[in-house]
Amino acid sequence: MEGPVDVPIRDASIRLGQFLKLAGLIDSGADAKAVIADGLVRVNGEVDLRRGRQLQLGDVVSYAGHSARIVRE
Repeated sequence: MEGPVDVPIRDASIRLGQFLKLAGLIDSGADAKAVIADGLVRVNGEVDLRRGRQLQLGDVVSYAGHSARIVRE
């Protein structure tokens, strides 16, 4: 797996499903729901099944061999 790509956000937090789309790791909200429910997404190295999980600055989200880190815009 490659190192995480920094993805800036405006606010202090963002929901997991929204971040997957913003980071370009998936194409749609329906895709986000499916891959999260299937346990294919990791947050800070641990599987997370909550699409609405609030991510914070510095969190790293991984899916399908790619990862993205949340940074301040």
